[in-house]
Parts: sequence; structure tokens; C-alpha cells
Amino acid sequence: MTASPHPRGAELALLATILIWAYSWVVMKQVLQHAGPFDFAALRYVLGALLLFGALLATRQSLRPPPLLPTAMIGLCQTAAFQGLGQWALVNGGAGRIALLAYTMPFWAVLLAWLILSERLTPRRWLGLGLAAVGLVCIIEPWHGLGNTSSTLLAIGAGMAWAMGTVLSKRVFTHHAPTPLNLTAWQMLFGAIALVIVALCVPQRSIDWSWGFIGGLAYSVVMASSIAWGLWLVVLQRMPTAVASLASLGVPIVSVLLAWAILHERPSAMEVVGIVFVLLGLVAVSGLRLRRG
Repeated sequence: MTASPHPRGAELALLATILIWAYSWVVMKQVLQHAGPFDFAALRYVLGALLLFGALLATRQSLRPPPLLPTAMIGLCQTAAFQGLGQWALVNGGAGRIALLAYTMPFWAVLLAWLILSERLTPRRWLGLGLAAVGLVCIIEPWHGLGNTSSTLLAIGAGMAWAMGTVLSKRVFTHHAPTPLNLTAWQMLFGAIALVIVALCVPQRSIDWSWGFIGGLAYSVVMASSIAWGLWLVVLQRMPTAVASLASLGVPIVSVLLAWAILHERPSAMEVVGIVFVLLGLVAVSGLRLRRG
């Protein structure tokens, strides 16, 4: 049996998340002209966590944390590892390519959800997974080598970390039912603490407190780290993990287009072929669920 169609609100939340996160990869690449990767990531998430706790107070929601151990694990995976590794990968990699590689996340998330959450893999999801996998192989082009190997591996590692955070979030929602805002705030706090420790231990360039840096930090804190993460947890709460994760592949596709337009990172012919396969995978997985009778 298939699950009942997810609400229109979840679809709109997913669309907004895609647009916000897609542009954030361009911002993250640009901000490296003004700060080291870990300093920026630490600042972004410390401020993001403070903003979310302020939102909890403003909306009179409980400040009581969800179960600490799983919430800390979500923060270490979903905030510290995903963002830290992704920002590090951008030092030597293009924004569009790194975004595409980081979004191997859905492949790991679907398999982890199957193993940990016992979510059924229907034939339609297997088809979508296979098409998207072919697309990412075309994008990576392993027959030409991995390009900048360290950047490539960092980006894929970021995707794996996010996948684990995604599955752990779904499990916490299922067993403990925290509000999306509460879980987002607490996991971000744990992830921010880890990023601060890394930033203090790793030598980096001094921060250039220019308007470009401040604007990039503001967008990343308010839009990408706070609003979009909250929307993403709403999506996870209301959609099957496999559908939400594969649909989120729209982020790197839009990122490639934005990086081309803004950063002049022209995609190769094989990357274009890969994007087409990824889009076909999205249609196979979620096309039926987006139609209403």
C-alpha cells in the first residue's frame, strides 16, 4: 500500500527549501574570499542557533531539549559534518559541482531509512534511485579521474553525514514528536559547538569584516541555516524520507544554474546529461505524488 498524499504545505515547504539552499552554495563560495571555511561555518551556526532559540521564546514553545544523545548525533552529522565538510570542499571546488556531489545524500538516506526505519523501497523509488545514480556518475565522470580528489571526497562525505542526520531526525520525530523548531534549534546548537572547536583548532585566514562577508553571513544565518532547516524538518515530518530526500536533488540542479549565471562556472556536457538523469529520477519518484485527482 502507498502512503496517503502529503499535504500541499509540505510541497511548498520543499520548494522554498530548494530555492534557499541552492543560492546558499553560491553565497558560501563567495564568502571564502573574506574568511576561512571553519570560521564562517562556526559563526553561521552559532548565530543561527541563537536566532532559533529566540524564535522558540517568541512563539512560547518549550525550551526543553529532545533526547540529548540522538539530538547531539543529529547536530554532529547534519550541522557540523555536513556544513563543515561542504564548506571545506568549496575551498578548491566549484559551487555547482560541490553542491551536486554533496547531494549524493539521497542515495545514502534511502538505504539508511530502509535499514534503520524499515521504510519500504517501492519499485518506483528504486527506479528513481537508479536514474539519479546514473546522473551523478555522469556528473562525477570517474573515467576522467575525480578532479580535485580531496574536494570530491569531502563533498561526498558531507552528503553521507547529512544522510545520517536525515534518518536520525526522522527517527526522533517518530519516537519523541518534538516540534520542528525545537529539534532544529537544539541540533544546531550541538553542531555549532563542534564547529567552534574545529575553528579554534585549525589555522585559517583572518576574517575580513566587509559588507560582502556580512551580507553572506546574514543570508546564511537567517535564510539557509534557520528558516530553511526548519522547513526541511517540516518536510521530513510530513513526507516519506525517500521521497523528500530524492526530491531535494532539485537543490544542486538549481545551484549549478546559479553558479553558471553568477560565478561563471559553466557545466560540462556530461554534467548536463547527468542533470537530465537526475530530473528523470525526481519525476519517477515523486511525480505521481504531486498529482491530485
